[in-house]
Amino acid sequence: MPRKALMIDYEYCTGCHACEVACKQEHDYPVGKGGIHMNEIMTTLPNGRLRIDYIPFPTAYCDLCAVRTKKKGETTACAKHCQAQVISYDTVAELAKIMENKAHAVMFTPK
Repeated sequence: MPRKALMIDYEYCTGCHACEVACKQEHDYPVGKGGIHMNEIMTTLPNGRLRIDYIPFPTAYCDLCAVRTKKKGETTACAKHCQAQVISYDTVAELAKIMENKAHAVMFTPK
């Protein structure tokens, strides 16, 4: 079976935290624990402007929603509820093809 992963195209992430909320609800995580965490990175550009990137970062607790994805054949909770549609769930090979044309994307593959 091909290895699955998450691809996060953070160029368009708005930092809404819907992925965090969906993950916590899916897994019933307590406060302070979750499978994905929103990072905010501020960078001062050479022209003096400020760039803010929001990067949803999967944590060690992320299991790619094993119950949803393996038993039910659904996508991950974070990908389903991402309002900006920047989180994708698919095989590593398919996501790598998509990443070829992305300027600001990361891929996450758990153990």
